[in-house]
Amino acid sequence: MIIKTHSPLSFPVSHREYSFNFTPKPSFLTTPSLSSKRFSISAAMAKEALVPIANGTEPIEAAMIIDILRRAEANVTVASVEKQLLVNACHGVNIVADALITDCANTTFDLIALPGGLPGASTLKECATLESIVKKQAAEGRLYAAICASPAVAFGSWGVLKGLKATCYPSFMEQLSSTATTVESRVQQDGRAITSRGPGTTMEFSVALVEQLFGKDKADSVTGPLVMRSNPGDEYTIAELNTVKWISSDPPKVLVPIANGSEEMEAISIIDVLRRAKAEVIVASVEDTLETVATRKLKIVADMLIDEASKLSYDLIVLPGGLPGAQKFASSETLVELLKKQKSSGKPYGAICASPALVLEPHGLLEGKKATAFPSLCEKLSDQSLIDKRIVVDGNVITSKGPGSALEFSLAIVEKLFGRQKALELGKTMLV
Repeated sequence: MIIKTHSPLSFPVSHREYSFNFTPKPSFLTTPSLSSKRFSISAAMAKEALVPIANGTEPIEAAMIIDILRRAEANVTVASVEKQLLVNACHGVNIVADALITDCANTTFDLIALPGGLPGASTLKECATLESIVKKQAAEGRLYAAICASPAVAFGSWGVLKGLKATCYPSFMEQLSSTATTVESRVQQDGRAITSRGPGTTMEFSVALVEQLFGKDKADSVTGPLVMRSNPGDEYTIAELNTVKWISSDPPKVLVPIANGSEEMEAISIIDVLRRAKAEVIVASVEDTLETVATRKLKIVADMLIDEASKLSYDLIVLPGGLPGAQKFASSETLVELLKKQKSSGKPYGAICASPALVLEPHGLLEGKKATAFPSLCEKLSDQSLIDKRIVVDGNVITSKGPGSALEFSLAIVEKLFGRQKALELGKTMLV
């Protein structure tokens, strides 16, 4: 699967005074009570953000940072630190960057945000051009951020966290402690540095970045449609009825269709988590080409077209959301027939966000089933008795609400295919 991203570069902007306290609970940002300061933040004009990536970058972290910053209308440049634009991220996800990091050396950014993943974080650390850009960013008092392994491996090595409170992926905390004061916050800010722990904290991290770039009102407006968790870090829960054991091959074979307008955070979360669990995941385009353009302009290249994928059988078919993508799914005769065949054979299928309401419901695939969907589309469901639940499993059908529930949804699928213990272990590893 190849993901391409595009974002134009523009110019630095003016600043004004802004206070950065969140009101939604729980807070996405932990700031030191004495050492943090108020900084000049512009909420009036576009902001420039740089997201460097490398072979072995964690795709959930990269995709969520890019997606959420673009929801806030930041101009995000995705830059490869490799010799080519194509970057081979973790879990079989390939990303085509907007530019090479050398193209960005003379550009001023309001924010630089490093995703984690290994060996991606190590490759970022070894990039002299990126090191120079980040050191200049820190010296000039502009925002710089990192998540997972990158706070310790990259920022720690460059000395830009010296004397600051910071966090990172748990297994790198000892390494980070040699250059920073370590804390176990899911998101931590000290000065102009913002750090976070891993895939499961990326959404909180990204919203915190939006607040620092644009202000609280913009962060709140972005947070609502994400359908974020109110209890991040707790075990996920499932509303399950008519419980049946999902029978699958070893490894389970899973089809994830994608289309123009599919929600990239949902698609990538499903693919990433299921591949971590060692399921065989096939990504199929319902368009005429393998390349599809997702909601926030990430270009995803599928493994095969839906016509080819329809010749195979699957233990599970699961649809990401995104309004235009779901509409495309609903109009794909091949995909709908695959889903109907899945239902008639008693095999599992599922959907998240817009797809339960716009694909499963109108084609009779939720008949006699309880389900949930993106809040504004729940009125289209014939049975609305469980629409307040984040994940609903009714027999062989699983549904979920939106981007903020995508990791929980994916773990619930892992539970049904591999057992709850494996799902909980995976969730703990990912800090969900």
